[in-house]
Amino acid sequence: MAVATGLLVAGCGNRVDGTAAPNAAEVSAYKTEAAASSAAATSSRKAAAEAKAIADNCNQFPGITGVGVSKYNEFVDAHDSNAPDYVPKRDAAAGVLEDAANQVETGVNQAAGALPGDLAGKFTEYVNAARALAGATRGMTYTAPVGALNDASKRVNDARNAVRDSCPAR
Repeated sequence: MAVATGLLVAGCGNRVDGTAAPNAAEVSAYKTEAAASSAAATSSRKAAAEAKAIADNCNQFPGITGVGVSKYNEFVDAHDSNAPDYVPKRDAAAGVLEDAANQVETGVNQAAGALPGDLAGKFTEYVNAARALAGATRGMTYTAPVGALNDASKRVNDARNAVRDSCPAR
């Protein structure tokens, strides 16, 4: 019986002539589908990174820069009234403006290119303007002309408004 079963199984195992080859149309369709899926995943990751970078930077911007505005206004009030605490308020305003510039710059750098270029440029303009205003503020005395300070202040305000206008509404 074992020999008969062996002969029966051996008889069903005929060899097929030819060479194994993939179905070219199916391979092409698979490659196209795989490439599209990979591109969609990459696009999705990029969109998510961009959304996070925008949210992170835009959400922190008003708080960071608002402190600089307050301290700068305190300095201007002290300057205009010849207040006895003029120098400490001047130095505090300059320090807070520099700190705000550093924090905004750090946020842009941490985004590592995920921010849209135009928005990153607006953040960078704020950073440069805040540093320029800090420098102009540090150079102020009671008798110094205020033209450069006013110009630097306008530049910061313009840069700050440009960022706020470009960030999504919260």
